[in-house]
Amino acid sequence: MTDAVQYSVADGIARIHLNRPKASNALNSELADGFERAVNDLAAEENARVLVLSGGGKNFCAGGDVRQMAAASDMPAFLTDLAGTIHRALVVLDGVPVPVVAAVQGSAAGAGLGLVLAADFVVAGSSSTYTAAYSAVGLSPDCGVSALLPGVVGLRRAAKILLDGKVLTADEALDWGLVSEVVPDDDIVSRADQLAGRLARGTFPAIGQTRRLMRAAGTRSYADHLDDEAATIARVSESHDAVTRIATFAAR
Repeated sequence: MTDAVQYSVADGIARIHLNRPKASNALNSELADGFERAVNDLAAEENARVLVLSGGGKNFCAGGDVRQMAAASDMPAFLTDLAGTIHRALVVLDGVPVPVVAAVQGSAAGAGLGLVLAADFVVAGSSSTYTAAYSAVGLSPDCGVSALLPGVVGLRRAAKILLDGKVLTADEALDWGLVSEVVPDDDIVSRADQLAGRLARGTFPAIGQTRRLMRAAGTRSYADHLDDEAATIARVSESHDAVTRIATFAAR
């Protein structure tokens, strides 16, 4: 794993930690490559029941590394490669049957907003902020922001963020449904870990497969989704958790 991204697994909790604190975890080639490798490791990890996604320093992720963009000899080619790398990782992450908890402090902008949208639970620090930021540098969205944001906050509110450059406070993000809860800045890590621990102790593979089904729901027809639900519930019914819990319930 690169120094820009740290990956670990312990007690069923996987962790992906963005580690460019001096650059506000801005997305450069090294971070994108490290993130893709970490997500692929997660997808291959049999013992992971939940993922905690975090960033070091004052900011969760301030978007793409504009300085690296400006230094590129061929900016379109650079952006195609950078976006392609992080997008491959996001596609894999979207399909992994592991709930994702994001622990967000400071700024989540641009690609950082995309990472927030990739999570199932967002523990937000009280001073955190959320913005698209693309228009500030004359760019259009990437990292799934234009696809996922309207579904989370609604089309009209998404337009305020994407087209008018609105910056959301933590409380506004909670009111708009972008984050799950707001906690004091000093409690972000402990609260995210508490939530992750509860999820890790939950019923598996049921929770993970439920997460996967929720994420897949908007990508196909209703009939195809029902077929997947039927196949999944049959498969999950053979798990130790399901067999034990069904037998206990039936015996009451």
